[in-house]
Amino acid sequence: MYKEVELRLLPEIAADTQSTLKEAAKVASVNWLSVNEMRVLRRSIDARKQQVFVGLVVGLWVDEVPEPEKLNLPGYQDVHGKPQVVVVGAGPAGLFAALRLIELGYMPIVLERGKDVSSRKVDLAQLCQHHTLDPDSNYAFGEGGAGTFSDGKLFTRSTKRGSVRKILEVFCHHGAVRDILIDAHPHIGTDKLPYVIRSMRETIIKSGGEVKFGAKVVGIDIKDSRAVGVEMADGSHIASEAVILATGHSARD
Repeated sequence: MYKEVELRLLPEIAADTQSTLKEAAKVASVNWLSVNEMRVLRRSIDARKQQVFVGLVVGLWVDEVPEPEKLNLPGYQDVHGKPQVVVVGAGPAGLFAALRLIELGYMPIVLERGKDVSSRKVDLAQLCQHHTLDPDSNYAFGEGGAGTFSDGKLFTRSTKRGSVRKILEVFCHHGAVRDILIDAHPHIGTDKLPYVIRSMRETIIKSGGEVKFGAKVVGIDIKDSRAVGVEMADGSHIASEAVILATGHSARD
């Protein structure tokens, strides 16, 4: 038998698994000893008043064993030699666009004006310690986008177009903690996010896509009213079946 219950607990109770289980069993009107497994499905914190509470939605499996919990991951196929699509920008939109293109059987070519996430760390250290600015590698530009080194907020709260669980599962597949699947306001963390970003890039490359850094796009090539490639800052051109602009607010110039 499966039961799902909502709880509002003091933090010290919510932090203890057995105490949470007993409270959940009480609400579900079952003996806590008969619960074979409890899973936290959603978690939120109510700190609007002086007393803080933790809100939980938990699933209880009573006298039965559930199937192992799995991530529903998309299939990243081999796209070597497939039709090319240029993606301008390696922020969150660009990275997820590239992964989606791989799912659909296209070879993404991700063009990023800034540097990879590891090199960005070095440039940010120079900026903070010596006030030396690299105009193409800083808090705004570079792999992962503008939010990578601010507070690790590379996630989406938008639910207007349906569930965002797939996005969060992709993050988990690439190294984010599974807590983001249940938290009301998921947060990967500034210390963990660069590794997640690098892992996403490795998936793109392993699948046959390309990620180019120091590659600034200055124009879009148009033929018969459709985008057929891009012009680079060095004067070269890259042809493609289509162009996806994922530049974000930081590249308004």
